[in-house]
Formats: sequence, C-alpha cells, structure tokens
Amino acid sequence: MERSKLKNSKGLVVVVDKSLNKLVGKEYFPEKLKKVNEILAKSGLPKLDK
Repeated sequence: MERSKLKNSKGLVVVVDKSLNKLVGKEYFPEKLKKVNEILAKSGLPKLDK
C-alpha cells in the first residue's frame, strides 16, 4: 500500500521488525512448556460456549 493511503487509513498499521525472524522455530523455556502441556492434558481447556 502506498504511504499516502496508509497515512489516511483509519485502520492500524503494524510494522514487524525483520530481526525477529531469527527467533522463529526456537523453543524457549522447555521445562515450563512441558509442565503447562501436562496440566492442559489433565484438565483441558475451558468451554467457551456463549
């Protein structure tokens, strides 16, 4: 989209820093992730019926 159209648009414009691409696919805090997955396996997710 052109800059003039972006300036005049009413929506939000989000620019993502390309240096974050190096973080894709890495696993952070593996011990906490394992614990959370175990908890979710036992209790499950809440029902969101409205």
